[in-house]
Amino acid sequence: MDRLLTGDQLSGAVTKPFLVAAPTQAILDSWPQEAQKFGLEHLLDHIDFTTYRSLSKLLGSGHYHKLYLDECHALKDSHEPGLKAHAARKKSILGLTGTPPAQANSEKGRLVATYCPILVDYTTDEAVLAGLLNDYQLVVHRLPLSAVRDYQITFKSGSQFTTSERENYHYWTTRLANAAQDALPVETLRILRMQALMNYPSKGRYMALLASQFSEKVLLFTCNQQQAEEQAEHTYHSKNKHSQANLEKFNTGQIQRLACVAQLSEGINIPNLRVGIIWHAFGNERKAAQRIGRLLRLNPDETATVHLLMYQDTIDEHWVAQALAAFDPAKISYVDATMVAG
Repeated sequence: MDRLLTGDQLSGAVTKPFLVAAPTQAILDSWPQEAQKFGLEHLLDHIDFTTYRSLSKLLGSGHYHKLYLDECHALKDSHEPGLKAHAARKKSILGLTGTPPAQANSEKGRLVATYCPILVDYTTDEAVLAGLLNDYQLVVHRLPLSAVRDYQITFKSGSQFTTSERENYHYWTTRLANAAQDALPVETLRILRMQALMNYPSKGRYMALLASQFSEKVLLFTCNQQQAEEQAEHTYHSKNKHSQANLEKFNTGQIQRLACVAQLSEGINIPNLRVGIIWHAFGNERKAAQRIGRLLRLNPDETATVHLLMYQDTIDEHWVAQALAAFDPAKISYVDATMVAG
């Protein structure tokens, strides 16, 4: 933060020449916390903070010399008038993101390329070496698909069918192999196979077993709200009105387990969090980096451990390899997890 702000003059007619914008208040709240952590509280006197909802209104005043866009991949077309006016005054914009837009022609891709094009790519391992993030270990748990015929599928009609994870995965693999003759497009078949893998129950059983081995804080990343509710008494997701209260309890150490869905990945830092378990990799290194990043806010001399669950001999292996491609291979280990298989 010091390098971001002290490169500009901290004097002039405007009391607070810098504006920091972020999608949510929770992200903005982390700035003073980080400033205190690194001994930079003096810079806060020169900064105004706002959520993206009020960004255009504040930029319209023309008071700010420099704009910092935290999580700039969350920009929308509605923010462009303010951004355009700011840029027209020859004022600076610095974008910060851990998940650059994947599609250059998308709304987000166009806005990032226009107003804060990516010039510097700073990896997780570079930040660890610089002492900005604590060290980490990634442990991939290889799970075999269960052969027990206890996996129940419910159709839209209400009828049910019982099979095994192994048989069901073979079914989707066969349909994909014969996609040219299938009534559904190949992309739809891939999505259905992914949804099947995300919902097999053996990962849930293993996650619960693994979490029970730790007495300290454990953050559980699940794929959906039902899985989160099954994994922990306290959860964080959009349908839970107690989510924020649960997060605060987790932050302060009143509870040691919190199960969440993807939304906790962005912009939320949890003190003293050393253990995380991820249900599904999504084959996306950006999503993986954000989730793993929740555990990289310890003191620089501490180490966090992230456990990632993977079905062996399935497409899940490829997704995990993609998700971890940007991380140091020396910090990744693999263990076999056979105790939950049927």
